[in-house]
Amino acid sequence: MPERPYVIDEMISAKTIAARVEALAQEIETCFAGTDKLVVVGLLRGSFVFIADLVRELDLPVEVDFIETSSYGNAMESSREVRILKDLRGEIEGRDVLVVEDIVDTGHTLAHVLHLLEGRKPRRLKVCALLDKPARREVEVAADWVGFEIPDEFVVGYGIDYAQRNRNLPHIGKVRAAE
Repeated sequence: MPERPYVIDEMISAKTIAARVEALAQEIETCFAGTDKLVVVGLLRGSFVFIADLVRELDLPVEVDFIETSSYGNAMESSREVRILKDLRGEIEGRDVLVVEDIVDTGHTLAHVLHLLEGRKPRRLKVCALLDKPARREVEVAADWVGFEIPDEFVVGYGIDYAQRNRNLPHIGKVRAAE
């Protein structure tokens, strides 16, 4: 089946993203000052660009780990069924943990992951999301740090995809049907 043609309009520039990532890192450093090691957990795949940029800005001892979830497949709508495709490799009990999410949309994925991680008894568990789309929230969940609040638009770029495409864009763009 051929893909519907679409256009991507820039919403948030690469320069704006870089400045916000630097500011987020400073806030996170203040919160976790004195930690012996911060375990930064990226939610794959959408967060990989954000997490790479964020950890390079953190002046803290950092360990990076990943969880891969799926709730979209190749669709533009969440299925609301969250599956864990890849779990953490390391232990987080008694550790400081920062979950890094690309976008908080319905909240189902983040709520599921936080419930899973809370059961592993971390010392502190905080969340940093690049994007927050509160208009779509179905589950009450909030990030401790948010890069940008955005309207109810389907977005791509800076690691975020549509059917595994457009992750390599340096900016965040809004997807719309081609005319």
